[in-house]
Amino acid sequence: MIDELSIRSLLIEDLPSLLEIENKSFSLPWSEQSYRDELVNNDMAHYLGLFVDGKLAAYGGFWLIFDEAHICNIAVAPQFRRRGLGEALLRAQIALAASLGVERMTLEVRVSNDAAQGLYKKLGFRACGIRPKYYQDNNEDALIMWLNLFKEDHNENFGD
Repeated sequence: MIDELSIRSLLIEDLPSLLEIENKSFSLPWSEQSYRDELVNNDMAHYLGLFVDGKLAAYGGFWLIFDEAHICNIAVAPQFRRRGLGEALLRAQIALAASLGVERMTLEVRVSNDAAQGLYKKLGFRACGIRPKYYQDNNEDALIMWLNLFKEDHNENFGD
């Protein structure tokens, strides 16, 4: 049962909890130094954490590049999966990006990750291409997905 849910920008103090989730979520996790650089030195990086009863349960980050946001990562701690927290966090990322003037968001997702693709499609992302052999652990292809943040742009064709 969840008593309190909050979302805020991640701080360097959140790094140990972030790394715990990262290491449980990915076969090739980012290093502590990579995340330290993201949180401290990368002015383009925007990371949010979703906290359940004060404990980091999920995190996600994107890079703001001109008027586009590239989602770098999003992960939910195993014990909190399938509770809608990933969706809540992604919605918060989309809202943050929109508040920063972003017009479009993009991400890559494993072609085998049907659950993530379903979430992204639910929130309006559309598949527009493939990055062959994108994932280094098994050479799996990545599906490239895009979201237009303004309704008048939702019909824009990205190569479907």
